Amino acid sequence: MNIRKVVIPVAGWGTRSLPATKNIPKEMLPVYNKPVVQYVVEEAQKSGIGDVVFVTNRDKKIIEDHFDYNLQLESVLERAGKTEMLRQVREVAEMVNIISVRQKKQLGLGHAVLCAREIVRDEPFAVMVGDDLMFGMTPGIQQLIDVAVAEHLPVIGVMEVPADKVSRYGIIAGEETAPGIYKVSRLVEKPSIAEAPSRLAIVGRYVLTPDIFDSLEKVKPGHGGEIQLTDALQNLADDRGLLAVKIRGMRFDAGDWAEYLTANIYFALQEEGLRDDLISQLRPLLPFRC
Repeated sequence: MNIRKVVIPVAGWGTRSLPATKNIPKEMLPVYNKPVVQYVVEEAQKSGIGDVVFVTNRDKKIIEDHFDYNLQLESVLERAGKTEMLRQVREVAEMVNIISVRQKKQLGLGHAVLCAREIVRDEPFAVMVGDDLMFGMTPGIQQLIDVAVAEHLPVIGVMEVPADKVSRYGIIAGEETAPGIYKVSRLVEKPSIAEAPSRLAIVGRYVLTPDIFDSLEKVKPGHGGEIQLTDALQNLADDRGLLAVKIRGMRFDAGDWAEYLTANIYFALQEEGLRDDLISQLRPLLPFRC
């Protein structure tokens, strides 16, 4: 199982982040000094993935442009002798091979994945949600790839969430077959606390086999006319088996304002030249001494 491609759906409206996303894609909102989507692509690159398939729409061309050369800017930086900045902007353009496909109607995550069928064809592939940021010693998607390769099965990423947040996620039920690895028996999309079979939430990282496309074709639209990826994954779990991996590391949901702002502070604190000044400016704003 050689994972060469990742599908990153970026066609959504970003309504959770309005009004900031009125004219700027949520994936292009900056977290410290990079847009959200660059962190996601870097995670894929570090996991050995070379082809990034953006499932996009007519208003998201700026995302593709970010991963292209900007010859005018590069010329300005070169003439000014700003070699480090020049290196950084060129490095972004050279990270991965970018492929784009249009999702002409926003009909859910399952439909977005289905839009990439003709590009992925008969290969196993990864899916990474474009506003879920994950950081750890081993990249989040790499942790899934390792299990998928070993077990020759599709794998989804999960993390444990508080009981009062299970209604925001797809939740799994399953048997733990090895530390942090579960054989999935059931997936429930956004259940109430009473209906949730566990607190293990699906968190936007998947390694899928090409039979997911046939499953998605058969899924009937659900709430809002959307095709739910969760429903297609249930079919895979029933037919051939599906594993879940409890992802190790930190996660930030860039569509949640508190987590988005926390992510900015987290990355700024990693910068040695910025850390002390940032702490000194934050301290008076806090309602307690730190």
